Amino acid sequence: MSAAIEIFRAFADPTRLRIVHLLRAMELAVGEIAQVVGQSQPRVSRHVRILAEAGLVERRKEGNWVFLRLARSAEVAPFIALLDQLRPSPSERLWQEADLARLAAVRADRSRAAEAYFAEHAEEWDAIRSLHVAEAEVETAMTALLASQSLGHLLDIGTGTGRMIEVFGPGADHVTALDRSPDMLRLARAKLPEDAAGKYALMLGDFGDLPLEAESSDTILLHQVLHYAQAPEMVIAEAARVARIGGRVLIVDFAAHEREELRTRDQHSRLGFSDDQIQGWFARAGLDLEQVESLPGQELTVQLWLGRRRGARILRHEERISA
Repeated sequence: MSAAIEIFRAFADPTRLRIVHLLRAMELAVGEIAQVVGQSQPRVSRHVRILAEAGLVERRKEGNWVFLRLARSAEVAPFIALLDQLRPSPSERLWQEADLARLAAVRADRSRAAEAYFAEHAEEWDAIRSLHVAEAEVETAMTALLASQSLGHLLDIGTGTGRMIEVFGPGADHVTALDRSPDMLRLARAKLPEDAAGKYALMLGDFGDLPLEAESSDTILLHQVLHYAQAPEMVIAEAARVARIGGRVLIVDFAAHEREELRTRDQHSRLGFSDDQIQGWFARAGLDLEQVESLPGQELTVQLWLGRRRGARILRHEERISA
């Protein structure tokens, strides 16, 4: 009974109820909650601590920010469902509606920050885009390659500005988007739909050491990411490790090229890849290369490599050493 008592105690405060209702709508930082409920961050943090100690809220650190979401444990689910059975009083309905209106303002702030970032870096991205085919053509080709089966749990490695979760998220059962840049994750968060709570998870992490369980994803995307890797074969091995047996890994990147300025100006570690390279790395990682598609552009060719995970469980590097 002690767990139930702690949960009911956590609910027994109007501000904490407001926080729970807000987190049912979307994942939020403490500062964003404070902005919505009109209270100081220290005061909101105390409420969040009580909710977390009762097991109702989970914290996730992302750079200097801490994001919150409702816990997904089986023990908590009945208490959250209970809120749906309770009819709010007129005054409760008013503050719920007012909080959701202020939450819309938080979304707008995120979108404005994303737009400002895009504007600041537009010339850099346009310079690269001018060398290859239009992104719309790439996305159409990706959609065609993935159309043969459901996306299931979609993992977008190196999500960047969140374009891939914007394109493919609606068709997935669940979406995990990962990036090592907190700034990029904030941009990606601005792309999330209003009904994102529970379906979308944005995570801070490195593509060479994914903070995910083995065999946890059905479809894995690496869109214009691999050329930043010092060791692409390790990134592919990590993607294969978290892919379920029969799951798919789609890499979209440049074919081998000689545009050296992309290395010096744009920090590309690799100047594209050959089909033989990708096929060899796939084979060593336990992936079968199923399809390859080329999209030639003005000076760069965008290449799509689709692999499928084979049989046995794939170990992490440190697990292989200890074995």
